[in-house]
Amino acid sequence: MTQVLRFGLKLSGQDTTIEALRRVWRIADEGGFDHVWDFDHLAPIGGGGPDRPIYEGWTLQAAMAEATRRTRIGCLVTGNTYRNPALLAKSAVTVDHLSGGRLEFGIGAAWAEIEHEMYGIEGLDHRVGRLSESLQIIKSLWTEERTNFDGRYYRFQDAIANPKPIQKPHPPIWIGASGPSTLRLVARHANVWNIAGGDPDRVKELTPMLEEACASVGRDPSEIRRSIQFDWDGQDRAQLLELSAGYLEQGVTEQVVYLRGDQPEALAEKIAESLPELRRLERVAP
Repeated sequence: MTQVLRFGLKLSGQDTTIEALRRVWRIADEGGFDHVWDFDHLAPIGGGGPDRPIYEGWTLQAAMAEATRRTRIGCLVTGNTYRNPALLAKSAVTVDHLSGGRLEFGIGAAWAEIEHEMYGIEGLDHRVGRLSESLQIIKSLWTEERTNFDGRYYRFQDAIANPKPIQKPHPPIWIGASGPSTLRLVARHANVWNIAGGDPDRVKELTPMLEEACASVGRDPSEIRRSIQFDWDGQDRAQLLELSAGYLEQGVTEQVVYLRGDQPEALAEKIAESLPELRRLERVAP
């Protein structure tokens, strides 16, 4: 199955300002990018400690919906353990309606121990099982009149969730995964596989694992688009084109450049200037 090459920008919501976020969203919308992203953490990750500023990912997506008119929006990726699946399904539907049907629904099992410890959030020890149940519940809430579910972690009885999403049957589901258990969830539920890492060698390593997972559930792996987020320092445009071409050669057609550093707007502008050349890569791909 042939997939169209698409490009996005990601500014996480950590160590940044609302003004910078709005400017990046505007650059993505006006510059012709296919999608724009934040992330979902309640405490900062990486070096520098937990005292740094960070904004909540789903609230930001609602703001993205109002600040943009064309580009699709999403979170790479939502941490499943932070919210009850009913709340997450409702938040997603709300953003889908606010955006006029432009939501890309990104989700993963969650991993950051500090957030679970500081805030008393349960579930990290059974995060894959919880994600499996959440995906079943959320899809049902989006598509069925009533949802009944009796699982190990969640129980729903005659649950009603209206309105339904604008997108039918539901917004595209992006699942972040790199292990055998989560890759099986990709095979069962995902429209897009978000490959953890940003390393071409990692893509090469994980791709056969996804194909094996798809075979185990009887799904054609070509139905699942592949995505990755990667860094570029803004210095050498040829390096950006080489990175993108390499991922495209590996079948990664959803490519998101992660805006790091203290000048995300300037970096976004440089990527926007390169977008016509990036799009031409699709024409020369084997």
